[in-house]
Amino acid sequence: MNKTFLLNNVYVEESASVVGPLEGAGPLGDLFDVVIPDIIYGESSFEKAERKMLLESLSLCLKKTNYKPEDIDLVLAGDLLNQLISANFAARELPIAFAGIFGACSAFALSVALGSLLIEGGHFERVIAGACSHHETAERTFRFPTELGVQRAPTAHWTMSGAGTVVLGKQGPVAVKEVTIGRVVDYGIKDASNLGAAMAPAAFDTLNLHLTNLGKRPEDYDLIATGDLGSIGQICLKHLLGDASLSSGNFTDCGLLVYSTAQDIHAGASGCAASACVFASYLYPLLTKGLLKKVLLIATGALFGQTTAQQKDSIPAVAHAVAFEKVG
Repeated sequence: MNKTFLLNNVYVEESASVVGPLEGAGPLGDLFDVVIPDIIYGESSFEKAERKMLLESLSLCLKKTNYKPEDIDLVLAGDLLNQLISANFAARELPIAFAGIFGACSAFALSVALGSLLIEGGHFERVIAGACSHHETAERTFRFPTELGVQRAPTAHWTMSGAGTVVLGKQGPVAVKEVTIGRVVDYGIKDASNLGAAMAPAAFDTLNLHLTNLGKRPEDYDLIATGDLGSIGQICLKHLLGDASLSSGNFTDCGLLVYSTAQDIHAGASGCAASACVFASYLYPLLTKGLLKKVLLIATGALFGQTTAQQKDSIPAVAHAVAFEKVG
């Protein structure tokens, strides 16, 4: 049975975000901590640029809280690349215990969930949780190198270039109150250019588990934010909610907040950075200011790879839910 955990002693102390130039030109551009000047960020490869963004976001969290590396018990972080090279190589620059996690685009919610449970259980005092992604690295890992100029389908997402991190501890302006670890759901979607449709059933499954376990309704939260379902996935989710007689009036999607329609991104942003950066620079400040009191973040991930796509396998997905609440 999937449990929902209730937490009483975990808080978000601070957050940080670093994004690419396209993201900086979007509606939330002024909110991000750092907008890098170009997508290669002074490095010799896109992969090195991605890990540099994550390292900078981790370092920003330390700077904002005036913590030293020895004040942090653990870094939990994930990305989309093989062997988690972005998170692993960023972590080697910091003398802090590290655990890499893979949940595809759900990595941020998963890192926050696991970090919160470790603190609540008394195992750690302070954890940094985060995730990153990069458009160029993700395209050549999961679809086609952009140098080929392959035409994108209207249902396709644009993998967000960025990194977002939060410091979790035992005090802070925003509490982590609820955690539900999702289960893998597969509705048989095989199109890697339509990940919103593949992930929407997982978002619904985790949300339904979360609400059922707690005896709650969607309207018990000021806002429910999915990670990167995009325009297609959000439509699918609303159909599933309607079939279950659940309201969708207070829903948004992080992937739909990053870019404007004028930027021609198609279905919206995807990638680990979507939920990580939107939470760090948009949702978290709204909570700290009291403009939102209760927010449920449900980040989704499509759990496929190059081999499974080439073998025409379907795309399983997962979603993890974390509820945040303004203190006071």
